[in-house]
Amino acid sequence: MLKMLEIIVLIFLTIPLYAVLIWSYFYPQESLLWGKRWMYKEEPKISDGAIRYIKVASLISVIGLTLVFIILILTQFRR
Repeated sequence: MLKMLEIIVLIFLTIPLYAVLIWSYFYPQESLLWGKRWMYKEEPKISDGAIRYIKVASLISVIGLTLVFIILILTQFRR
């Protein structure tokens, strides 16, 4: 029972991480400039390569994090 509670708490704690990764995938320009917009007088031009990199990194992170959770849950239920 305690292991299941730990898994549930871990999932609830990583929901904000999933939210940021999904937001980065759908709005890569906004996520790249988040917290740095004050440094520029006008809107900077972000290259297509940088946008593609953020999208791919976000997608791989979401898939990897999901696989880690699946493996974690499966190993806990086998014991």
